[in-house]
Amino acid sequence: MKQTKTYIFDLDGTLLNTLDDLAAAVNHALYTHNMPERTIDEVRRFVGNGVRKLIERAVPEGTDAQTTECVLATFQEYYLEHSLDTTRPYDGIPAMLTTLRSRGCRLAVVSNKFDTATKALCRHFFPDTIEVAIGEHEAQGIRKKPAPDTVKEALRQLGVTTDGAVYIGDSDVDILTARNAGLPCISVLWGFRDREFLLEHGATTFAETPMEIVSE
Repeated sequence: MKQTKTYIFDLDGTLLNTLDDLAAAVNHALYTHNMPERTIDEVRRFVGNGVRKLIERAVPEGTDAQTTECVLATFQEYYLEHSLDTTRPYDGIPAMLTTLRSRGCRLAVVSNKFDTATKALCRHFFPDTIEVAIGEHEAQGIRKKPAPDTVKEALRQLGVTTDGAVYIGDSDVDILTARNAGLPCISVLWGFRDREFLLEHGATTFAETPMEIVSE
């Protein structure tokens, strides 16, 4: 996609490998509230629809709403303090972003991770490449993915339209988000979902390495 000038990226599983830190925070919250912990693979399956849904999936079935809220609060407090323990960009991501920016492309991140953490991680890892970072903040009336709201808000903040824009993510939520926003989607194969899963959920274009995005 050599003509593409705007790239909207998912964060977890696309730009950053956050899985170990997410799992650690989930299990800290569960342990704190005397609940059984979860495996890495379970957490991998639970992520993608925001932290509230992550915790709802992680707590034991039948957990009441008030207790779930307490677990969520514990998770968020811990994660904000420990989100950089092991999280790193996937190999090739910084070079890919730098190459795109050197070509004049506009870059943004939209995530279902809560907004504070999304912005903090992008400032830490991609201060010179990611121009706009938007996380989950439905209280402000911007619906989380797969609604197109965060994508539209990112385009608005960048001052661009959907013309020449593409969405890049690693999950079924991302495929739906791109579709709902009217954007083509590149599904990456180094993230939290495999090719078969993505194909089953409508993926049509894949990237096996970050630099393939540059050469599309």
